[in-house]
Amino acid sequence: MQFDVIEPGVLPDLIYPPYKSTVKRGPSQAPLRVRDEAAATTNLFASPKLILPHDIDLTVHGESAPLGEKIVVTGQVRDEAGQPVRNSLLEVWQCNAAGRYRHRKDQHDAPLDPNFNGFGKMLTDDEGRYRFVTIKPGPYPWGNHHKAWRPAHIHFSMFGNVYAQRLVTQMYFPGDPLFEYDPIFQSVQDAAARQRLISRFSLEQTVDDKMLGYEFDIVLRGHDATPTGI
Repeated sequence: MQFDVIEPGVLPDLIYPPYKSTVKRGPSQAPLRVRDEAAATTNLFASPKLILPHDIDLTVHGESAPLGEKIVVTGQVRDEAGQPVRNSLLEVWQCNAAGRYRHRKDQHDAPLDPNFNGFGKMLTDDEGRYRFVTIKPGPYPWGNHHKAWRPAHIHFSMFGNVYAQRLVTQMYFPGDPLFEYDPIFQSVQDAAARQRLISRFSLEQTVDDKMLGYEFDIVLRGHDATPTGI
């Protein structure tokens, strides 16, 4: 298997000055490439016991429904050869509809929703597909620069089937006017790769009059890899 063929511009630079915190936390020396066959051949196993009954529905953890637009997100996880990544752990986290995370460090002037925690996890099925229900997150200010606002997004953590497939990324929503102003999104310099971070509205996945559907496919490494490290 070939796990290191990723086109230039797909992965963000470790230090990207418009994204100010990378200047302070980015490595000052060039990374070393470590070749280890175990990373490409050692299988990871995710037990179904990791998934609790309500982990795939982020809207059912309170005493009533959370505020905001209810949506369903689905997609397929594939490897660099286009094959489905089966029985693999996928975790998601996000802010609420007002743009605030349930985290002690998020103290910006937006309300917390007592009925929304913003965390979920699931396993991909035999076709590499996943599906979860949530609330569409709101944009939020983040202090990077004057009038700095993050586009609405959901964080994804994907473990893959081997260590070399580990991926952490963000899913965005189509048509967001904040894309061109967001240095995190723009740190992926390849325009086609940036488009792979944007979900697709899906009328097929839309559930009657209950929730709109979005599709977001994930490719773990290779020519069409989903950008990671953002």
